[in-house]
Amino acid sequence: MKNEQGQMAPETKAIGDDVANAFDEFMQAFEAFKESNDDRLSQLESGNSADIVTTQKMNRINRSLDEQKARMDELALKNQRPAINGSQPLTNVQFEHKNAFADYIRRGNENGLRLFEEKAMSYGSNPDGGYLVPDETATEIGKRLAAISPIRSIASVKTISSALYKKPFAITGPATGWVAETDARPQTSTATLSELQFPTMELYAMPAATSMLLDDAAVDIDAWIGEEVETVFAEQEGAAFINGDGVNRPKGLLTNTTVAESSWSWGKLGYVVTGSDGAFPGSDASDILIENIYALKAGYRQNANWVMNRKTQAEIRKLKDADGNYLWQAPAGAGASASLMGFPLVEAEDMPDIASDSLSIAFGDFRRGYLIVDRSGVRVLRDPYSAKPYVLFYTTKRVGGGVQDFDAIKLLKFGTA
Repeated sequence: MKNEQGQMAPETKAIGDDVANAFDEFMQAFEAFKESNDDRLSQLESGNSADIVTTQKMNRINRSLDEQKARMDELALKNQRPAINGSQPLTNVQFEHKNAFADYIRRGNENGLRLFEEKAMSYGSNPDGGYLVPDETATEIGKRLAAISPIRSIASVKTISSALYKKPFAITGPATGWVAETDARPQTSTATLSELQFPTMELYAMPAATSMLLDDAAVDIDAWIGEEVETVFAEQEGAAFINGDGVNRPKGLLTNTTVAESSWSWGKLGYVVTGSDGAFPGSDASDILIENIYALKAGYRQNANWVMNRKTQAEIRKLKDADGNYLWQAPAGAGASASLMGFPLVEAEDMPDIASDSLSIAFGDFRRGYLIVDRSGVRVLRDPYSAKPYVLFYTTKRVGGGVQDFDAIKLLKFGTA
């Protein structure tokens, strides 16, 4: 944020300095990690077992890297987060909605929102189900979710106004061929279509406030609502987009039928096996990752990402290629992603740890492979009775999701078959 003279506000500058310092500390820790891991690998190559002191030191630095990266990402998010309504002036309708919503949140006065929504003919809002938050607040919540929800940040997102989104998808294209200028054109077969359905489910959070907070005119109610629900929504979404069973929640990535890549067919996700039960192979582990990369067709590889949790990432950090270069590369700057073999790496804590037959790594073009469906609008219902003296705000949004292109994502299975 800048002041009236165009100078950077002190708090923003302080956060920027913290981000830079955190990044420097992260890079220093990564160099120390590589040095310790090199010592461990040298001990193994000499035919001896790795010194326990070296191994413990390396594991301690590895855990520190995860913690520093999380702290750095948190600071970078704060540094990039815009203030709600900080740049665009409100229209008269938006201003009316914002004032009516603030009056409802602070004092429980529904009259302004009722009149506004009668004029606007808003759908899905009533005193029993809650009232729609202002559009700019809903938009801001969506932006923040995209920044902190790992799968949402790389998947396709579609906003709809109904409870169900249907999407036809061509499994096979129409037949084609070459002909001479005067040759007859035989009739081609039509494309094979499949209809994918993505119902939206209700996701809720219930932040609480004191009367003193609500009476404080300096508190931006829109910003407060957004900040209170963003982390809760992001955590619940993240879990559902990975492991959701499709019952009252989105269909998760790993709950689809999975098969070995050689047996892949539409409607299933293909996987590559490591050849070692619950582990990378003892030698040439990079070959398995290369095989995983090239299981994906060239058109999908251009925008592909790795997805795994931090424990799997910690194991990946130890690996080198045949030339002795580390496969995992640190992010180029604060807020950026680490990379693995040239492709961005996204950390999703709900991916499984490495274990027997676990599908712990996903690689693919998630923009084409996974679809998130948001029903427009976020609703808030004020409840001053259930937890007196606190006021609860039952905040809901409707979201669905599922795989939309089963050829766009490949998994790595830590097993033998």
